[in-house]
This record gives sequence, C-alpha cells and structure tokens, in this order.
Amino acid sequence: MRLEQPRLRRLRRAVTRHPFLAAYTRDLTSEDFQRLFTRDAVEAYKFFTRGVDPATYARLRWHTRAVVRARVFFLAFTMKLSPARRAVYGLGVLAEIVGLVQLLRFDEQMRLSLGIVRIGLPLPAFAHGTFWVLVGFLLTNLLVLLEVADRLSLKNDLDIAREIQQAMLPGGAYTAPGVQAFGRTRPANTVGGDFYDVLRAPDGRLIVAIGDVAGKGSPAALLMALLLAIFRTLVDEGIDLGTLVDRLNTQVERHAPASRFITLFVAAFDPGSGRLQYVNAGHLPPIVWRGASRQVERWTAGGMALGMFGGARYETTEALLDPGDLLVLYSDGVTEAENDQGQPFDDAGLLAVVRTRAADTPEALVDATFRLVEQHTKDSRMTDDLTMLVVRRTMRPQGTS
Repeated sequence: MRLEQPRLRRLRRAVTRHPFLAAYTRDLTSEDFQRLFTRDAVEAYKFFTRGVDPATYARLRWHTRAVVRARVFFLAFTMKLSPARRAVYGLGVLAEIVGLVQLLRFDEQMRLSLGIVRIGLPLPAFAHGTFWVLVGFLLTNLLVLLEVADRLSLKNDLDIAREIQQAMLPGGAYTAPGVQAFGRTRPANTVGGDFYDVLRAPDGRLIVAIGDVAGKGSPAALLMALLLAIFRTLVDEGIDLGTLVDRLNTQVERHAPASRFITLFVAAFDPGSGRLQYVNAGHLPPIVWRGASRQVERWTAGGMALGMFGGARYETTEALLDPGDLLVLYSDGVTEAENDQGQPFDDAGLLAVVRTRAADTPEALVDATFRLVEQHTKDSRMTDDLTMLVVRRTMRPQGTS
C-alpha cells in the first residue's frame, strides 16, 4: 500500500533528522515493500514448490488444504537446507512456537447465553507484547525464506557454470607414442580460477599448460575461461611460445581488472626427441623427476605473471626429458593446503608423493596427491583450488633418433 504523499513527506523529514535511520533506510522506497510481498514472496513460494503437483490437494476441503499446503511448503523449504542447518532451523521454529504457547493465558471469562442458561468459559489471551513477537517471527522467517531462495537459485546457476567449466578442460588421460599426460583440478568453491590444458600443436608437438588466476570463485572463473579461449586460438596459429605468451599478456593486461593477474606455465614437448621448450610466467617452478638417476630438479627460469605489465616480454627456455622422466606441474593450492594446526602440505609433502609414486601412471600420481592433501587437511576447508598436471615421457617411439 502506498503512503499518502503528506504522510510520506513527514516520514522522510523525520528520518533525515536521524543520521542512523537515514543511513539504514537509504534507497528504500514504498515500491520495494510492494515488490517484496507481491512478487518476491510469490516467486520464492513457486521456487520451493515447483516440484509439487497441485492436484495432490485440489479436492481437499479449504481448511485441510491450507494445512497440507503449509506442511508441503515447510518440507520443500527445509529439505533444501543441509541436515545440520535443517535441524537448527526446526529447533528454532519449535522454540518460538513453545514460547508463544507459554505466553498464552486463560485468565478472563466469556459468557455464552443459551436461552436461560449462562455458561462461563475461559477466554484465551496472550501476554502483552506477544503480537509484536509474532510479527517479528513471521517477518524474520519471510526474510530467511527469500534469502535461501535467492542463494539456491544462484547456486543452481553456479552448478551449471561448474559443468561448463569442467567441460572446457581436457577429460581423461592423454596417451600418444612416447608420452602420457593427465591433469585434474578441484575448485575450492563451486567454480575456480585454476586451469590446465593438453593440446596437439600444428607441428605435432604436445602443448601442456597450467595456470592460476588470482582470486577464487566466479570472477576468477570468468578470467580463466577468457584466457583459455585466447590460449587455444593462439596455439592453433602455430606461433612460437615466447610470442604466444607475449600476446596472452597483452590481452590479459588489456581486458582484466587492474587487481587481477594470472600465473602460467606452458611447454611444447616433442615426444620423439624429448626436446622441450617452456615459458614460465610467474607460476610455481615445476618438479622434474629423472627416472634414471631418481633425482628431482626444479626449473626456476621464468618471468612475471600475466597482466602486470603490458609491455613485458617472455623468453623461451629449452630442456630435455629422457624416457622415464616426469614433469609435474601444480598450483599453490596443493602445497599451501593447511591442516587444523595451520601446517601446510608444503613442497616436502608433494616431493614425497612424487618419489614414492614416480613409477605409477600420471593419473595414479595425481590421484594419490589429491588423496594425501585431503587426508592432510582433514576437516579443514580448502581455501584454494587444487590443480595438477603430470607429463611422462615413455619409451622412445620406433623410427626416431
């Protein structure tokens, strides 16, 4: 209902004289209240009961129908909550109902005349202030209902975005003569900013990449999708790695917010000769396991992250992988995962997995690492995305030198 203009003006003048009220009611209009009850509440009800067939209670009497509708709606709403939150919410509602019942008093008399007979009956009455407690109870639950509906609707959109994001990444293990590769990412939230890729270049070399967008959640995921699309387009052009990363940096600096940057490691590998070229743009140095000597190397050459300076230039570094060698790429979410005492999994934990599982397939090595990280963190919540990409050079293909 709209307030009459004179009353509305008086209310606004009263509010402006109180700074707290002025700040609290800023941008509030009478149309907001109208939409809250006529649109938002109706849409929330439809959201929670969209799986309920109206024919279920269409033939019931009106009073029975109201009870059944309330019960169905209550179950539809509370079953959207996690079991623990559902229990807390149910206990809260029960406590409020018990409190209202205890405020009920039967201390007045009502006289009912039936002809010449007068019957004295107790008249129920609530304690003073109960009405406002009930209003607060209803408004608070309405707010909870609307907020949960909004969050669940957003979560549904994020779940779809997660499916799209996962579909953009390589699926399963990559196997070709002379090489095996496997990658996996696990976002800390529904969607994340880590990514990896395994591509075949026009010249036949294998292109592998891993990256980490600063931040988490939807903003990082959007930048991740943008970078991955540009990266794959540049790979298809067949340009050298240094030029490819230069152009990636230009695009990130041009389109990403100033507070965002992206670390990237990209390599071009020839399985026949074992020759590998790589560019590291601010990413963690990879771990290289030498199968013959059973020793670990760290490739530390590299430059700054993408998006920090538009005119940055990146140099290509050459290396060699022998048969049996492993190239282990990972994001900082793996080594920085902490347990409940604040101790990180650290490089030592990752190196221990590599040393003990180096003979396994890349997929088994990634699985073992993720499992040990989860055991390390136990009940602690992951604060960063986990991503690994492992490349193994297998026996030299026949017909190559």
